[in-house]
Amino acid sequence: MRALVISGGGSKGAFAGGVAEYLLDKEKNKYDIFIGTSTGSLLVTHLALDKIDAIKKVYTSVTEENIFNRCPFKIKNKNGVDIIKINHFNVLINFLRGSNTFGESFNLKKLIKKTITKEDFYQLKSGNKIVVVTVTNLSSNKVEYKALSDFEYDDFCDWIWISCNYIPFMSLVIKNNSEYGDGGFTSLVPIREAINRGATEIDAIILETEVHISPKFTGKNPFSLLVNLFGTLLEQVQKNDITIGKLTAINENVKLNLYYTPTQLTSNALVFNKIQMEKWWKQGYETAKERNGTNKEN
Repeated sequence: MRALVISGGGSKGAFAGGVAEYLLDKEKNKYDIFIGTSTGSLLVTHLALDKIDAIKKVYTSVTEENIFNRCPFKIKNKNGVDIIKINHFNVLINFLRGSNTFGESFNLKKLIKKTITKEDFYQLKSGNKIVVVTVTNLSSNKVEYKALSDFEYDDFCDWIWISCNYIPFMSLVIKNNSEYGDGGFTSLVPIREAINRGATEIDAIILETEVHISPKFTGKNPFSLLVNLFGTLLEQVQKNDITIGKLTAINENVKLNLYYTPTQLTSNALVFNKIQMEKWWKQGYETAKERNGTNKEN
């Protein structure tokens, strides 16, 4: 069984879409298992349906307005760097309404239901492909993997949305008497879960460079610093996931193909710039093309 695993990474998911497009359309890879975390969870349903053009349209046109009904930050570009500043009005309104997060992302939930129809859902449910999204149960402090086959349409759309909710900047969701958030907090690159579900070969798309090639911009205000601090913590989760994934793959005799970004795409994956994301999609496609071409020559 072959699996496609896509890590979390916010707007950088556009790069993953480009890699996946090449692997599916040009390499003609046939996947039995699709597993995604956060932005990866937004991609896997469409990729399992071979609806690449539909998800490409989303990733090359989405803006902050499509994600947030109450955006907690303002973005200012200075010398090519996106600087995040707190949107005091929106955050204050959020707190006055009883929210315990800086922002709310109900627009993303609407977008998910708009782009994944009931017909799409039941088409996958009637087939034999395994589609899984990753969420973090904050009440029990553990990762949970939600398979499409186990749920009905509304519930699975909720799990996709929850998988993407980068707390404390997006919505904290209470479901089944537990509080849930972004799957990346506990399993950013779910390679081991793919192996546990029977994968014998895995293509894993990791939305970071393999090694750090430039110093990080930490931010000049507390809000920007908080965003980057969370990014640093998630990098540690990513490294742990990849290390465990590699060791498990060796022990289980699973072929593991890793696709990293060749450059650091952005210092803030909460910024959704249409021009940038079009560029990243193309870059992902070309990266996969170059890597597979090199492999075939050797």
